[in-house]
Amino acid sequence: PKTLPMAHEPMLLLAVTEFVANSAAFTYFTAGALRRNISSDMLPRQFPLQLRTKSMEVFSPQLQERYPDQPMELHLWARQQPLLSCHPDALHGTLFSSAEAFVVLPNTTRVPAFLLNIDANVTGKPTITRNRLGGTVKLTGLVPEQDLSVPQVKRLETLLKFGLWLFGVPRANSKCCPHPVP
Repeated sequence: PKTLPMAHEPMLLLAVTEFVANSAAFTYFTAGALRRNISSDMLPRQFPLQLRTKSMEVFSPQLQERYPDQPMELHLWARQQPLLSCHPDALHGTLFSSAEAFVVLPNTTRVPAFLLNIDANVTGKPTITRNRLGGTVKLTGLVPEQDLSVPQVKRLETLLKFGLWLFGVPRANSKCCPHPVP
């Protein structure tokens, strides 16, 4: 057990144990809350790769040949419970996720295109600026497992990293945006 410091003046003291953090991760994972389906219309227009078979041609030319310029969907989910560890300056986490891409046919049937298992290491740091409590999230590692149906996995890995740094991390940081401290 840790002893909390005595407060001699008004202060905010936030203590999170690994048990609490991992219990929350277990609850979210068990409840199925760590799932997300992304369709082509959900991506920002400025994103360099749209979810269409034509855009995936550089990674898998066969996909474009079989399904010319068809829309795609990406299904993301946690394969296992995230592991979290608490440190005095940050919360570190390892996420074990999978991403499965589907081609959406004109009759709305979904055809599996490829599956990638992606493990990511993230660090979240709380921040206090003036009277605002906030935080930042940083991607510290990304390890995709190769799917042999996608021959250019290295290019796809680079694009995933780019997408996470460009859109995923800023979105996570916007969720941690500073809130007034009472």
